[in-house]
Amino acid sequence: MRSNFFSAAALLAVAQLVAAQTSTVCQPLDKTCPDDLALGTTKSIDFTAGQSSDFFALPGTTPKYTADGVEFDITNEKQAPTMESNWYFFFGSVEVVMKASDGRGIVSSFVLESDDLDEVDWEWIGSDTTQVQSNYFGKGDDTTFDRGGFHSVSNPQAGFHTYRLDWTAEKLVWSIDGAAVRTLLYADAKGGTRYPQTPMKVKMGSWVAGSSTAPKGTVQWAGGLADWTNNPTYKMVVKS
Repeated sequence: MRSNFFSAAALLAVAQLVAAQTSTVCQPLDKTCPDDLALGTTKSIDFTAGQSSDFFALPGTTPKYTADGVEFDITNEKQAPTMESNWYFFFGSVEVVMKASDGRGIVSSFVLESDDLDEVDWEWIGSDTTQVQSNYFGKGDDTTFDRGGFHSVSNPQAGFHTYRLDWTAEKLVWSIDGAAVRTLLYADAKGGTRYPQTPMKVKMGSWVAGSSTAPKGTVQWAGGLADWTNNPTYKMVVKS
């Protein structure tokens, strides 16, 4: 699913090797775009210490900073709290310590996305307490449905886990708590034509896939319609 997230605290470590979610401000395949800001270094961000100047909140998002990290709260089906990095990186490693939101129909996401819609995903369904999903897209191509993966993880809504992406020109590796769970080789992505290979920014947050206006297939993928009985608050937390 082209892509949001609940955690008590978040730690984001990005190791820079070189200086789909769903949209792009400027599509470089169609026109000349402004230069992107490159990270060009190694950076560690601890959200338990408060707001970071490396990330900004998208319109409609009010991040909550606690001793556990940055919290993304959803209280109605129109909300999709999201933050994204000010910079891009081109090959490297990124690691996040987070707790996904619970709740049927609620999706937590941690995404790498480029301006031309290359994309690498981690996604958590709020009602699925045994696994996390991985996915990737090249140039926004979502014409096939064979790119996703499912990976076992112990109750990602109840506790923090470390999720990592190691991205090089040759391969992309997804890891959970230090163990590799999936490897995508360049040649395996339509001969490399759909391999993510352009500078990426980091996006993280949560959204309501199980909304009353969502397509039937999206609602089914998300575990069903979100439950708003008793006015719940669905929370994704990122520690670092």
